[in-house]
Amino acid sequence: MKFLLTAVNAKYIHSNPAIYSLRAYAGKELQKYIELAEYTINHNMQDILADIYRRKPDVIAFSCYIWNWNLIQDLLRELPKVLPGTDIWLGGPEVSYDADLILQEYPQLSGIMVGEGEATFKELLQAYVRVEEERENKWQNIPGLCLHTGYTPVRELTDISTLPFLYQDLEPFANRIIYYETSRGCPYRCSYCLSSIDKQVRLRDISVVKRELQFFLDNKVTQVKFVDRTFNCNHEHAMAIWQYIYEHDNGVTNFHFEISADILREDEIALLRKFRPGLAQLEIGVQSTNEKTIGAINRVMSVDKLERIVASIQAGHNIHQHLDLIAGLPFEDYESFGRSFDRVYAMEPEQLQLGFLKVLKGSEMQKRTEEFGVCYLSRPPYEVLHTKWLSYDEVLRLKRIEEMVELYYNSNQYTHTLAFLLQAFAGPFAMFEAMADFYEREGFFLNSPARAYRYHVLLKFAEEYDKANYDVYRELLTYDMYLRENLKSRPDFAADLSADMVKGAIRAFYQKEETERRYLPAYTGYDWKQLSKMTHLEPFHYPVWDIAALAEAVGKRTSNTGSMTYILFDYKSRNPLNYEAATQSVETDMEH
Repeated sequence: MKFLLTAVNAKYIHSNPAIYSLRAYAGKELQKYIELAEYTINHNMQDILADIYRRKPDVIAFSCYIWNWNLIQDLLRELPKVLPGTDIWLGGPEVSYDADLILQEYPQLSGIMVGEGEATFKELLQAYVRVEEERENKWQNIPGLCLHTGYTPVRELTDISTLPFLYQDLEPFANRIIYYETSRGCPYRCSYCLSSIDKQVRLRDISVVKRELQFFLDNKVTQVKFVDRTFNCNHEHAMAIWQYIYEHDNGVTNFHFEISADILREDEIALLRKFRPGLAQLEIGVQSTNEKTIGAINRVMSVDKLERIVASIQAGHNIHQHLDLIAGLPFEDYESFGRSFDRVYAMEPEQLQLGFLKVLKGSEMQKRTEEFGVCYLSRPPYEVLHTKWLSYDEVLRLKRIEEMVELYYNSNQYTHTLAFLLQAFAGPFAMFEAMADFYEREGFFLNSPARAYRYHVLLKFAEEYDKANYDVYRELLTYDMYLRENLKSRPDFAADLSADMVKGAIRAFYQKEETERRYLPAYTGYDWKQLSKMTHLEPFHYPVWDIAALAEAVGKRTSNTGSMTYILFDYKSRNPLNYEAATQSVETDMEH
């Protein structure tokens, strides 16, 4: 007997902890009957169908989410045609809240596992293995199922300390994100989130957690992404984990946490400030800064306090912060969203995610859509189309702005250019709004420019809105480009380095550095020609590395024809938060 647990992930780098947890919880005796199959939504449906067919399972179970439900529904229609004797089960958040309706729509299904699945799956698998007994009768006695005859008793919540560790064998997760869970449930009642349904927070035993964290550290896993809905909702639990990873840091592993920043305590912030740069990153759901909106979605949050805490963490220059906004929430119109955007942008996160409301099955938001005038897609991802406060035209406009934020802000490739360009606009939202309009006029949404050419596009955009500083933007973009990579060929907007005076200064610097090692002590054993290829030296007329000093120089219209400052880009030494090369100004033997 073969029971195929099937996941369809959003991307290859993702994994599905659910199917691994079901298999692990089933225990060694039952695992011989289980096979796992993972695909992505980018796979062709017929290719998935063919692969499942070749596996010849007796039973299939799909793990269902908003990102894969459309594809799984296509498979449900076709699987009985090629595997007519195979039972099909579903589980996961996408099918747990209207399971009876789904069974009516797909009578070919055997049933649906509702809610947490570990214990339910184990008992279901045991029923299949006991082939001498009447399976249908056994299903009726298994809590946590929805059958064509109705729901079985509700399954009690799992003690998550009893769940087996998923990652004894790391081979299946090579080059993929490791997801890790130390709590289930959430004490908050955010109306758009399914986690608010389970208000009972259950914590994994901290001694077990520490043992499992050490496994990740010993194996130098690149990143561990905690899936706890609000990691810091329990102060002692969060502190114990943060203290442990701080004391046992291996210099490699990064830990990602979703937190509520406004409830961070002083001792938590003090501990986070001690972390190695790159040890942790924090994802913080701001969603809106409109107080009426915050109240309407059942959040309790002080935006002023959140700002102070984000700034305090930012001052340590060691924690990557990812801040989220959601468009389409109640009482948030286009102008209000722009104000929320500007306020969050001013917090200077490394990532600013502009998302759109998704009306999830079973959420309070779904029950209040008529009240709020929320119109949304009938099929996954159930994304907002318009509300009482936000038109469809405005949603589409925000979609274009979202793309600009992703390309030009979240890429971290244009940090200095954007910081200076901002002074030409009323605010950040206005800047990205104008950028979206520019992309639309130039046809770049249809024919997206390659990554290298986006620097040229941004220069053209800057010229349109701030032509007087065109030469400044040329240097800013040159600086931003070399911060990211040691270019093999120079962009055409960069300064010409062929002049004898400049070439001579660069050559003289590297020849002197070969013997003195004043600036590049980590490059022992390389001659000056090798040093010049492994690093980069660039002359600048403007202090583009210091936006405050640059604004002052431009304000005074300081001549750019005088002496130049040479900046050395060291690619062996990079900032772990944004991957920028280390830089320093250097002395050259030639006057300019």
